[in-house]
Amino acid sequence: MSSATQQWRGVAADDIEGDLTAETSARLAGRSRRLLGEVLRPWRRALWWLMVVVVVENAARLSIPYLVKEGIDTGIPPIRASGDLGPLLLVVGLVLGATVTQAVARNLFLVRSGVIGQDILLSIRRRVFRHFQLLSPAFHDRYTSGRVISRQTSDVDAIYEMLETGFDGLVTAALTLVGTSVLLLVLDVKLGIVALLCGPALVLLTNWFRKESAKSYRATREKVALVIVHFVESMNGIRAVQAFRREPRNQAIFDDVNDQYRRANLVAFRLVAWFMPGIRLIGNVTIAAVLLYGGYLAYHGEVTVGVLAAFLLYLRQFFEPMMEISQFYNTFQSASAALEKLSGVLEEVPDVPDPTDPAPLAAARGEVRFDAVRFAYVEGSVVLPGLDLTVPAGQTVALVGTTGAGKTTIAKLATRFYDPTGGAVLLDGLDLRRLASEDLHRAVVMVTQENYLFSGTVADNIRFGRPDATDEEVESAARSLGAHEFIAALPQAYDTPVSNRGGLLSAGQRQLVAFARAFLADPAVLILDEATSSLDIPSERLVQRALGTILAGRTAIVIAHRLSTVENADRVLVLEHGRIVEDGTPSDLVAAGAGRYSDLHRAWVDSLA
Repeated sequence: MSSATQQWRGVAADDIEGDLTAETSARLAGRSRRLLGEVLRPWRRALWWLMVVVVVENAARLSIPYLVKEGIDTGIPPIRASGDLGPLLLVVGLVLGATVTQAVARNLFLVRSGVIGQDILLSIRRRVFRHFQLLSPAFHDRYTSGRVISRQTSDVDAIYEMLETGFDGLVTAALTLVGTSVLLLVLDVKLGIVALLCGPALVLLTNWFRKESAKSYRATREKVALVIVHFVESMNGIRAVQAFRREPRNQAIFDDVNDQYRRANLVAFRLVAWFMPGIRLIGNVTIAAVLLYGGYLAYHGEVTVGVLAAFLLYLRQFFEPMMEISQFYNTFQSASAALEKLSGVLEEVPDVPDPTDPAPLAAARGEVRFDAVRFAYVEGSVVLPGLDLTVPAGQTVALVGTTGAGKTTIAKLATRFYDPTGGAVLLDGLDLRRLASEDLHRAVVMVTQENYLFSGTVADNIRFGRPDATDEEVESAARSLGAHEFIAALPQAYDTPVSNRGGLLSAGQRQLVAFARAFLADPAVLILDEATSSLDIPSERLVQRALGTILAGRTAIVIAHRLSTVENADRVLVLEHGRIVEDGTPSDLVAAGAGRYSDLHRAWVDSLA
């Protein structure tokens, strides 16, 4: 794929600064239209019926000035001649009928379009959320949570605003402009030509506004995303912000991005401030010209008073939608920019896609093998130069080494958060790339030091990997790991709500809940990535007792800096620059008396003394 193509694919265009090239703009607009077409496709028939309703509504509205003309020209003369009110009453009745028809059609349109619009938004939100979950951790590492929130909130809201008012305004404006232009020429060709002389000025002004507003609203979507990103990151890291007295600096950064958003909005407002008065000026000048010329024609009997009155009423209707076009362009450009961002996300292909023809994995034994595995997060910076490693089923292997040695990378490859750039990672002899993600993550579970707890109860978090687990199974898992006592002491025991990522629980308690979650899921392979590194000594001892239970009878890969976690392992691997430099049981490596693990063990014993 060429670099020019990569520059606009997926979310890459989000980071392009300055004006886009014509080619990139066309491609982004094309994918936005494709997304809009895809989300509207299921409602095509309903949208056609709504189009019919809009046509009926506008036909009723456009008929009223013509009926006024008939009332003046054919209804008033009989009254003056003989007092006959019949023709005028007939015209008044037709005006009332047209008004009622317009009101009923309008009501029907608003009700049905509201239902369709909400269904479309529901579909978009589901699709975006589902796709975000399919994208690999590598994508989420570079695409901030603030941007994710912006896509699901402000961008979807912009599309809703267009669905709610934009399409109606566009169709109404188009029908009004075409219908009014025809009726003006039908009423009187000479007056119609005078009225339509404003066309070139309208086209030039509208085309200028369309181009400038497209750039303006793209910038607006980018700046609001920056505001959301900084706000989310500051609130998520509020403890670090307060601990390091970061508030003034964070406020300064927020003020800057917020001011950028304000300035982007001001540009959009200035465009509207030029466009709307410009339309009004052209409209009023045209009406004045028609009134002057029409008065001259009426004075000489070339047009009737009714025709002139209808003509002026149609001219007001002609320029009203032009005024509404500015509002439509506001919503349309905002929605177009939002569609551009959403289509970029939906265009992203998962780095670790599911196989098209997955290999069956009935009951995993748990043998893990790395076969000449090479891996680099960034091209040219190799983390694993060619790892060969076999972990037999049921064995507990501890990975030890300095930061950057490749321990966590091994864990991420074993869970297929990333795919190797060379070689293969196998489970029971099957390449992980051949396994369906559902089967793989049922067999391989990873517990990290983050021990993330979700909104819900303690029980909900324990049964996270097995939603169908009964209350008895949840409690049994907690008892097995020594977590039942502290859970039972909570205000509502297992039904106690977990809020703010489990902030009301201690680090050790959160870790035990995470272990209970993994124990209940009952994987064949369990990976513990620094699972006790953030714990104090009492909490660590509590968790160490649970480790013996959770590791029994299953394959385990344990990554730890604290050697207390390593002591019960069947095997220890010492890593350096992605290579295994020592391999043996903990006791054998200590007994050797010389080596990296022996040095680490000696330093650890000295620290305990």
